Formats: sequence, structure tokens, C-alpha cells
Amino acid sequence: MPHEVRSLIDDRPRDGAFRIHRDAYLDPSVFALERERLFAGGWVYVGHESQVRAPHDHLAVSLADVPVVVMRDGDGRLGCFHNRCRHKGMLVCLPGRGNRRFHACPYHAWVVDSGGRNVSIKDDEQAAYGADFGSRCHGLEPVAAFGNYRGFLFASLSATTRTLDEYLGDARVFIDLIVDQSPDGVELVPGGVTYTFAANWKHQIENSIDAYHFTSTHPSYLRLLDRRARAPQRTDVTAAVWQGDGGREVEQSMGAFGLRNGHALVWTDSPAERHPLYAGRDAVRERVGETRLRWMFRTRQFNVFPNLQLASNAALQMRVIRPLAVDLTEVSAWCVAPVGEPREARRRRLRQFEDFFNPSGLATPDDTVMYEGLQAGLAAGSDPWSQAGARGLAHALEGADEHARELGIDPLQSVHGPFAMADESILRPIYRNWVERLSGGESR
Repeated sequence: MPHEVRSLIDDRPRDGAFRIHRDAYLDPSVFALERERLFAGGWVYVGHESQVRAPHDHLAVSLADVPVVVMRDGDGRLGCFHNRCRHKGMLVCLPGRGNRRFHACPYHAWVVDSGGRNVSIKDDEQAAYGADFGSRCHGLEPVAAFGNYRGFLFASLSATTRTLDEYLGDARVFIDLIVDQSPDGVELVPGGVTYTFAANWKHQIENSIDAYHFTSTHPSYLRLLDRRARAPQRTDVTAAVWQGDGGREVEQSMGAFGLRNGHALVWTDSPAERHPLYAGRDAVRERVGETRLRWMFRTRQFNVFPNLQLASNAALQMRVIRPLAVDLTEVSAWCVAPVGEPREARRRRLRQFEDFFNPSGLATPDDTVMYEGLQAGLAAGSDPWSQAGARGLAHALEGADEHARELGIDPLQSVHGPFAMADESILRPIYRNWVERLSGGESR
């Protein structure tokens, strides 16, 4: 299979051509390879430090289809372990969060502590174990690699030669722009939601950095914003991801960065006065400087490949992608907020999150319907190629543009142009990385 993956991407820079074959989304063998090479074979986001803040906190999640648990022990150390009792393989922790000093396997009551160490084996005095038993480990097995970048926790099920910092690379700059909105960092606001859609996981990746779909997919949301803007008594008008104003885009320009290892970001200029940080902008400017403050006010759609999405606009929003099948995806979403922000700013942030991002809101249901329509439509017709990826190719620049240089980053590709360009060429560096990883080579 790996030697066939390259045939799924038609990437001809000299001809200004880029296309994606439908089997990238429809073929179960491609999906199986993604699970092996991307989700089990490399760094994947597993949780945020604010979810395991106190001693003995734990967070049980699935890394692809493998259950893992993040724990903080009594001394405050974080660890990530396979969620599997060494006796017969029972889950030790049920999915979700909690706080326990000790975890007893519900099947045979072997006990581990919050550091994953076995502390008790039921009735071991009468067990008549064989001589080999005492030489074996009875605690939880650590994952192959575990790392923490400024509160964002990542793990790998396979040994990796790259550190987390090396894997994130320039993506760290955009995580910093989120974390540094408060001197005390950010936290996940309680009340995360989880939902599924019947389509391939990469549709979610692509949609988050797709400005082209906004006006045609979300017209009801834009009409609502228009009505609110005409209501003088309203003081909480939401600033959307890409917002219309009486049919005219507020944003005048946009850009995109294709970073190494499949990470990507799309940015647009947006009205700063509608941002929750605006009231406290002077304090933030003093702490981070004018350039980084300007970037904090910009709308940013940011993917940390393969499963973490951070949207920075009216609200800070995080999505975590979990592929379940070639045509079934689970997404968990949270509102992210600066620690200690004023009560009114937090209220507005939550209302904006509910308005647009929540699965019961005005935009996410539109998107998930589109993903399912894509999954069905890709199977139709004799032409197997998707033409997404062509918009913006004429403006795509190998390496850094002026906007990348002011941030001190060195992307593989930069794009900058009018907002109406709605660049799609950012898919090219993402899928080049995808091809290399699935083919068993080094990603770029």
C-alpha cells in the first residue's frame, strides 16, 4: 500500500497543478495506514494541563483507538499511560476526568496509584504465582513518548526520534499567541462537547482553514449578524470567523502559512474592537509588544497536525479530532479562555462560542452536513479528482513572506492576498507531509 499513496496526490508545481484523489477520503486501506503512521506512529494531542491541574487528577481518552490515561501524581508530575491493567487487559480508568489517589481495576481489583505504579494485588499471598511472576511489571505501561508544550499535552504510541519541540517547530509561535493572552496562561472552560459526523476526518482539517465556503455554507448566520448589527440596543454582536457586513466582507486581506510536519495556519485581518482582549489591550501590549498584540487580534485558524485545531477569533476554540472509521469521525470541542479574564469578557466569549462553534450553534451543524455530503459525493462520477487546492497557487511563495518574517518563522509556504482570494493552496504542504508520512519517509 505505501508505494501507492503518492498516486493519490497530483502535485505538479511547474504546471501550477494540485489535486487530491477521492480514495484519500474513501479507501479503508488508506485510513488504516493513517491510523498506523499518523495517529499511532507520531505525536498526537491528548489533553490540556488545566484538565489535570490538581494532584491525583486523571484524564482518560483514546489516542486513535488506543485507550490512554494522563495522570498527575501526588508530587505534581504528569505521566501518560496505556489504560490497561497488566493482569488481563481491563480498562483501569473509565473515559473522562476524575481525581483519585488510587485506581482499582474493576475486574480483579489490582490497584495502581496516580503515578501508574502497582500498589496492591488482591489475595497475592494465596495466589501461588509462578517464579517468573515477581520479575514482571504490574503497573501501567507508559506510552512511548509524552510531552508538554505550555500546557498542551502530546503523546506518541511509537518511539520517535524527534522531540515534541522539534515536531511542533514554528507551530509553537501560534500556541504562544494563545497562551500569552494572559500572564497566567489559558484554560479549557468547563463544558466541553463531543459529537460525530459520518465522513472522513480530513474534511474537518480542510474546512477549518477554508475561507471560501463561509458565505455559501453559513448564510443564515450572516443574516443573523446583519440583524443584530442593526439593533442599537445590542452590545454583544458576535464577530464571526469570516464575517459579512451587509454583504461586504469586513476583512480586507488574508494569508496562510504551511508549516513543517503538516501544521498550517490561515489568518485574516478583523475588527480588533470586537475581540474579547480589546478592553485590556494596553496591558497585553506592554507584556507581548505591538507586533504580537496585532497578531492576537487577527482571526487565526490553526491546525496542529494531525488532530488539534485552535481557532482564534471572537472566541478561542479548540477541537480535537478522533478518526473512528474511514467515514466516521468524532470531534470534541471546548471554549479556551485566558486565566483570570474579567467576568464580562468571559461571558461574551462563551456567548460567541455557543453562537458559532457549539454543535448546537449556527455554524457547526452546517459544516458537518457538508462533510457528509462530501463523503457521499466523492463516490460519484468517473472523474476521481478533487480540484480543491488550486485557489491561491499563483500567489503561493516557497518559504517566508513579510508576515512570516515579522513573526520570526520559516514556513514551507506563505500566501498573502485579498480576502476574496480565499486561498486553498495551503492544502499543498499539508498533503505533501501526509504523503511522506504514509509512505514511510520523513515529513517536512
